[in-house]
Parts: sequence; C-alpha cells; structure tokens
Amino acid sequence: MSNHTAAVIIIGNEILSGRTLDINTQEIALRLSEIGVSLIETRTIADDRTMIINTARELSSKYNYVFTTGGIGPTHDDITAESMAAAFNVRYVRNDEIYMILKNYYDKMGEKLNSAREKMAYIPESSKLLHNDATMVPGFVIGNVFVMAGIPNIMKAMLKSAIPMLKKGKVIQSQTLEVMMGESKIAISFEELQNKYKEVDMGSYPFTKNGIHGTALVLRSSNYNLLEKAFVELETIINGLK
Repeated sequence: MSNHTAAVIIIGNEILSGRTLDINTQEIALRLSEIGVSLIETRTIADDRTMIINTARELSSKYNYVFTTGGIGPTHDDITAESMAAAFNVRYVRNDEIYMILKNYYDKMGEKLNSAREKMAYIPESSKLLHNDATMVPGFVIGNVFVMAGIPNIMKAMLKSAIPMLKKGKVIQSQTLEVMMGESKIAISFEELQNKYKEVDMGSYPFTKNGIHGTALVLRSSNYNLLEKAFVELETIINGLK
C-alpha cells in the first residue's frame, strides 16, 4: 500500500513579507518522514479568510492530512480558527476546556482574561484538541486538518500531539553519494538510472568545496532492496565517469 500523503499550509503575512523565516515546514517534513507519511505539497498564504477557506478545502480533499501553522493567537489578524469553521461548515464556538485553561493561567498570573485572550478559546465545533506542553493552550483538529500555532516551539509541541493520531506507513530511507564533479557531467547517466528505477526518487544537489564544484546524489525510497541496487549501480556509473 502507498503511504499516506500530507500537505502543509503556512499562514501569515509576516512570512510572505520576509519579516519572519518559516522553519516549521522543515520540522513537519522531518517528523512525517520518520513515520512514513509523505509530504507532497506546501503552500504559504496570507492572513486572508477567503484564501484560507479555499486552500483548506482544496488540500483537505486532495491529501490524507493537512497541517496549518499560524493565525490562532489573540490579535485581529488571527483568523485561522474562524476560517476553518467556515471551511468545514460548522459553528465557531467557545471550547469550555480551552476557556478554563486560559482562565486558570491568567488567574495565576493575576491578570484578566480579556476578550482578546478569550478569543483563543474559540474553535470549530466538535474539533479535537492538540494539547501542547509549551503554553498549554491547545491547537485543534477539524476533519483531516491539524491547526497549529506559528511560533516554532509551540508548533513542535502541538505536532508531538498530532503524530500519534496519524496512520503510519513504510519509512522512506535515503542514501547519498557525494562526488567532486558538476551536475552536467552526471546528468545523462543519472536520468537513465532514474528511468530504470522508477520506485527510487533521485535528486542531485550541487555544492562547492574548496573552490571545486561537486554534487550530492541522493536516492530515496521505501523499497529498500531497490534502493540498495540503484545505489550500487550509481557507484559503478560514477566510477566510470572519473
């Protein structure tokens, strides 16, 4: 059976403006690869209600899982939760469990649970919670969409709660061969090898070391026998090109 597939939606004007660097996609990709879920597509979109709704609907119908980051805080531009309710045609309601988490937290701080803070307790009706040990304020799951915070350490904590909810597949393994020659010298033979081993994903990544151009040839597959055969053949090809 093929592995389950996933997509990531990074939500936030601050990402699109370049003010904030997205490091969440890499973390999600790494954690998914560890359990055999294939990340197929990522998108970065603005804090725009219509765009969030349309993107969530499109990708949730296309992939087994969708992960979003950003837009679930207390400010006016945090519109992801309300947009997800609209995307799935459910009510946007106050969750009592989240409300009590917030109330207890701010009571201990000696601060008021104002309307902005209370906003974080509102999520799509019947959502499952994604608890986190960083701030205690949960993200949530609606349908097959996992809605998480944009702040990396909080996102990681929510993702940790999400991983056990996913169906695991066969883990993709990789092998890498670094050669001190340019891509153009390898390209034709590498393409022929890819065509021969279609179940093995092959990529070439150029680098420079001590002023000399080199290429990292990376082979990835969940078919471990084919991966090994392809890699041995790649080594033979490279030795013939030297």
